[in-house]
Parts: sequence; structure tokens; C-alpha cells
Amino acid sequence: MKKILLLITFTIISLNASLINAIAITVNNEPITLVDIDNTMQKFKISKQEAVNKLVDDILYKQSIKKENIYVDLFDLNDYIEKLAQQNNMKLHEFKNAVKQQESFESFEKKIKKQMIHQKLIASIAANKIARASSEDMKIYYNNNKSEFQRASKIDLKVYISKNKPALIKTKRNPMMIQNGVKTQNITLKDEQLNPKIRYIISKTDEKTFSSIFVNNKAYNMFYIIKKYDVQTISFKDAKNKIFELIMKKRQDDFLKEYFETLRITANIKVLR
Repeated sequence: MKKILLLITFTIISLNASLINAIAITVNNEPITLVDIDNTMQKFKISKQEAVNKLVDDILYKQSIKKENIYVDLFDLNDYIEKLAQQNNMKLHEFKNAVKQQESFESFEKKIKKQMIHQKLIASIAANKIARASSEDMKIYYNNNKSEFQRASKIDLKVYISKNKPALIKTKRNPMMIQNGVKTQNITLKDEQLNPKIRYIISKTDEKTFSSIFVNNKAYNMFYIIKKYDVQTISFKDAKNKIFELIMKKRQDDFLKEYFETLRITANIKVLR
């Protein structure tokens, strides 16, 4: 009797394991399992439908890369990193050391390779399909978004740092109650000390308000802007290259969104469970 019960229990466990690992959807014959969906829901804290959409989009993206024969070899990667070092007025070893202070260089290379593949894919599928931003386009953007191009020579601010994002959210809602695990520091920064990411965040944040929460040095950060000194608007000439990049990125993102929506319609997607 005990043997029979053990056999039944083992059979039930095996059936449950098979069900968990069962294929839920196929996208052009590539499988998405129930485990894939569950893991994606937990990792990104999203609903089941959002997880399914993300997994389908990821497969379509990878299939597009394969179809367009997109790849980045070691030579391409090293060449790109050398150019990044030159743009930052550093020698290659200096640039690598600077990166290693922020993250592992292997992780940095993976991100750069991913960006390069993305740009190659855009170039391949969107060749001659995305209009280049004209001078008139850039002037309109500049006039409508001048706050993005304002710089203060000096900024007084309070920095909030935590490993726990919810703690910063609570602090932002109730500044008089600093949460456990949140470190604060009052500092003064000069414009020339700011990297592009921090400069952009500060430019988008008014005096006497909190910035958005962002990741820096493997922790969550938030600014409270106390005062900005000598605020000036960058000239259109000096902002032109940045504006061109912003407009083209927006157009590329819009094109890709439409492209993958079309792929979704034409893809052979089968829902099995």
C-alpha cells in the first residue's frame, strides 16, 4: 500500500513539474514556457499579460537580429571603446580604470555590445526610412524645451542615498521623516564637475523640489535642489549636436515600435496554454 501511495505521489509531482515546464506559447516556432512567464513576472514585478508581451517582443527582437545578420565582434567592440576613451579625453587604460570604479568592465562591455547591436539593427531595418532632423526641426525642439538646455554655474543640493528604493519614495512623500537606511549629505556642485546624466537630472529639477530617483554607484539616489546659481541657457549652436541625437533617438524608437507591432501581427504566434 505504501509503495502504491509513493508511486502516486511521485507521479503527481512529475505531472506538476511537467506542467510548470510546459510550453505556453510559440512565436515562429520558438517556445515560451510557463516558467519563463512566471520568472519574468517576478523579476520585473509585472502582470502575466505584460510578461507575455515582453517575452514575445524579446523573441521577435532576437529573430530580427538573426534575420538581418547583425553581430558585433571583438574588433568592433574594442574600436568603439577606444573612441569612447578619446571622446572623454582619456587614454584607453585611464578610461578602463574609470569604468571599473563604477562597475565591472565585463558588465560594461556587455552593455556596449548590446547598444551596438541595437544601433546596427536600426541602421539595417530603417535605412532611408527615418528622416534626418533638419535645422528647422532642431530649432523647434530647442525653443519648446529650453529648460533642458539651462545650466547653473553652481548648485546647492541635498543628496539622498539608499539601497532601498521604497525608502526614498517614502522620504520624498514625507521629507520630515527620513527613513531607515537612507543617508543624506548637503553638497555644492559646480557645472564642470557634472557628468551628462547628473547634469540632465539637475536641469529637469526645479529649485525646492526633489529629482527623480536614479541609480548611481550601485545605489538609489535622489536630489533635493536647494538653490541654483547663475542659471543660463546654452546657445542653440552649442546644443545643436545634443538636440540632433535626442530627435533621432525619438524617431528611431517610434520606428522600432511600429516595426515590432507589425511583426507581432505577421508573426506565427500560437497560444497553447
